[in-house]
Amino acid sequence: MPAAVKQYDAKMDSKKRITLRNAPYEYYHVQEFADGRIVLEPRVLISPFEISEKTLSMMDQSVANLKMGMVAETVDLSGFGE
Repeated sequence: MPAAVKQYDAKMDSKKRITLRNAPYEYYHVQEFADGRIVLEPRVLISPFEISEKTLSMMDQSVANLKMGMVAETVDLSGFGE
């Protein structure tokens, strides 16, 4: 196991919270174990309204294929509803 970069004691407040000093991340994934250990792993959340360059490229290619008439056959969904 790698050596700790920081070590300090923390106390829960009246609302059962612990403060991380100078935490470099805003979000953490928490794992609680039966032996009392708690492991925090940093998480960087992505805005759900941001679309990656790869996805945008794939969408552009799909539109180009549609304009060239390169499309799949129509799927019959009549068995699923009215």
